[in-house]
Amino acid sequence: MEGKGTLAIDLGSTTTVVAYQGPDTAAQLLAVPPFSLDGPVVVPSLLWLAETTGAKPLIGRQVLDAGLAHHGGPELRRDFKRLIGSGGTSAQPAEEAGALLLKAVWAALPSGINPQRLVLTAPIDTYRSYRQWLAQVCAELGVEEVALVDEPTAAAIGAGLPPGSTALVVDIGGGTVDVALVKLEGGEGRAAPIAQLLRFAGRDLDGSRQTLRCAQVIGKAGLACGGRDIDRWIADALCPGQQPQAPQLLEAAERLKCLLSSQEDALALVSLANQAPQELRLSRTSFEQLLEERGLLSQLDALLDQVLAAGRSAGIRPGDITAVLPVGGSSRIPRLRRWLEERLAGVPLKTHRPVEAVALGALALTPGVQLKDVLTHGVELRCWEQRSGRHTWHPLFVAGQGWPTDRPLEIVLACSQDGQSCLELSFGEAQIEQRGEVVFEGNLPVLRQRRAGRAQVIPWRDQPSAIALDPPGEQGVDRLKLDFVINGQGQLTAEITDLATGASLGERRFGPVR
Repeated sequence: MEGKGTLAIDLGSTTTVVAYQGPDTAAQLLAVPPFSLDGPVVVPSLLWLAETTGAKPLIGRQVLDAGLAHHGGPELRRDFKRLIGSGGTSAQPAEEAGALLLKAVWAALPSGINPQRLVLTAPIDTYRSYRQWLAQVCAELGVEEVALVDEPTAAAIGAGLPPGSTALVVDIGGGTVDVALVKLEGGEGRAAPIAQLLRFAGRDLDGSRQTLRCAQVIGKAGLACGGRDIDRWIADALCPGQQPQAPQLLEAAERLKCLLSSQEDALALVSLANQAPQELRLSRTSFEQLLEERGLLSQLDALLDQVLAAGRSAGIRPGDITAVLPVGGSSRIPRLRRWLEERLAGVPLKTHRPVEAVALGALALTPGVQLKDVLTHGVELRCWEQRSGRHTWHPLFVAGQGWPTDRPLEIVLACSQDGQSCLELSFGEAQIEQRGEVVFEGNLPVLRQRRAGRAQVIPWRDQPSAIALDPPGEQGVDRLKLDFVINGQGQLTAEITDLATGASLGERRFGPVR
């Protein structure tokens, strides 16, 4: 049995891509019968959950072969990726569907494939619980080593760009748009990584013999809108008054969208309930006008501006970008390609294998690959301000700051009253500026501009326990020194010293920062 290889799974809104690289074999897409299609080799992100208790669900191609992809009942699960980790009423069914799909793929791996490492991808614009959910699912698989990586970062690593390159990754998937500026470290006389992001099975990777490559995320932004939303817009434009989420109509809209990537006019047939088959026609000109009217391009402009601004803050100008990497199925839309060429004139577009790019790039995340990421939201500490007599939020680490942190951040805390027996630490998450949001009106996704207000701090849901003081503290006297860091797992930790006794209280973990 072959072992010690790496399996990468890119769970997408419409398709799931599985790739594998053995110790002596090249990276390749992996067919997972009976769930995967033949060209390209992908697993449709579809599940059919039978009403009969205990019945095995149908997965991917099985749903298509059974003619159930057009079924509108609750048994059909699709487009569930965007709901995973949302915390809403639809989150639990979505997480259940995603877990079933991943576990089914793992159980159906071809004979002889026994991966040592599993690399999973996650969108940028997601909740912390999405990553936690992935980790929980993987814990049940029994694989020795598990890693998580942002989808655009995986694409940049796998693009084959030389060390020192700077890539702009534009990932337009079925349910999300992610834009990231990623610098591939090296080529500057530095062989060692800035910091280590990933550990496998709790094992330190410093001793890896593989070629060391580093990636630093300079800036990133995302939007919960993607190819399936474009399909809904097409369906609504061509069949006003119909239910735009009808599976048959969405499938026809998707066919039109794909055909228009290679031709000027497209035709698709659709059969709705109790109606004769009808022709749906769409020109590329009308399609591009629709994208303009629905506000997609203006939202892409806002995302790109945000990321380029982060690049300028880091000393990287648009002319310094080595390549633009469009990935995701909808990145093949000619208008979106043209938009990239207009906004980044002169920067080469690498358009090879956009659907498979993320999964194949994730295979590069072996123990020899080290990453440095940036925080999306940051973390703040609630402190008592003696002069004003009120609590305020003090930023510890801010959005856009690199992690793992290079050195500790020292914070000294005093007691607010005499005889205080403990110090309670309260952490919060600063909300970043949002210039656009996706709302649903009449089952249609609508992109809206939203004013940027004053930043608010949302307290963490699960707050850490208090730190006991022995002996009790005195008002206004410095008592605890905390050296905060964000480690390679994205956890906020601190080494704590009692200034009254000089004793070390050890390290304490407070929770993940995203």
